Amino acid sequence: MGYETEDHETQYCFPAINSSCIKTKRSTHEYNIMYVFFSVLSVWTVFLNLLVIISISHFKKLHTPTNMLILSLAVSDLLVGLTVMPLEATKLIETCWYFGDTICKLFLIIMGLLLGTSLSNLVLIAVDRYVAVCHPLLYPQKITMTRTITIICLCWFFSSAYSIAMIVISPRIYTCYGECITMLTFFWSIADLFVSFLLPCTIIISLYLRIFYVAHQQVKVINSLIRSEKHLTEGSVRRKSESKAALTLGIIVTVYLFCWIPFFILSLTPNTRLTSAIAYFMLWMLYINSGLNPLIYAIFYPWFRTSVKHILNLSKTFEPT
Repeated sequence: MGYETEDHETQYCFPAINSSCIKTKRSTHEYNIMYVFFSVLSVWTVFLNLLVIISISHFKKLHTPTNMLILSLAVSDLLVGLTVMPLEATKLIETCWYFGDTICKLFLIIMGLLLGTSLSNLVLIAVDRYVAVCHPLLYPQKITMTRTITIICLCWFFSSAYSIAMIVISPRIYTCYGECITMLTFFWSIADLFVSFLLPCTIIISLYLRIFYVAHQQVKVINSLIRSEKHLTEGSVRRKSESKAALTLGIIVTVYLFCWIPFFILSLTPNTRLTSAIAYFMLWMLYINSGLNPLIYAIFYPWFRTSVKHILNLSKTFEPT
């Protein structure tokens, strides 16, 4: 692990191995600060997403197709905080990988799975909101709980298969012993560009542009009814609620893409290796996003704030708003 040495000494990850990577020197104070910071970040991410999972799972009134998608997103975010963050933080602080090649492969597969699943969930959320806002009469028939849960399971399955195939087939290139990296082949780089970036981002952005246009038109109609002193129908109120939900989830998507796009552009740069401060910052922006989504729920979703209060008070029922 990390130890303070004299400036003229070279420190290796595995001193007994000639091909060992060189270890970055850090002071004890620096080690302690970094470990505390990343530990708090990991615990924070796990705790907040656990609240989302408990809220939706425990209270039956929150069992809706949209909330099932949010639940799936929260599960992937929780697993990022529980598994990916601690290992990635250890690798960053120690500048060495001490867990062996098998754990390295498993770590890369899990990281790809969780990032891919998160992006798939955001695509499904965009589709869900598109149908709810643009085709409200078809929504109850098209978007059911059974279909939603089936699609979520399929997304997790295909994300797993894709991540496993990409890591297993891609060559492992080591410059020294004590690294945990993988270099994608040209085929996988092009495939990943479309599957993990261009296609989902195009779908998400296109759907939300359409959603916001339709929502804007609906708001204009509602405002005209208010100005003419006509009573709002239940359908108008519901459409306004759906538009508000679309706006909230649109913020979640925007924050996610803000965290995702810079890193993906960086990863496409030839010979990019995650050793620079900027590259690590881009990578951790993806992980930090897993702790931001629950904060967005807390700010914009009254049902989440109410459910959290009942959970902390050990209450069994509540009325979502």
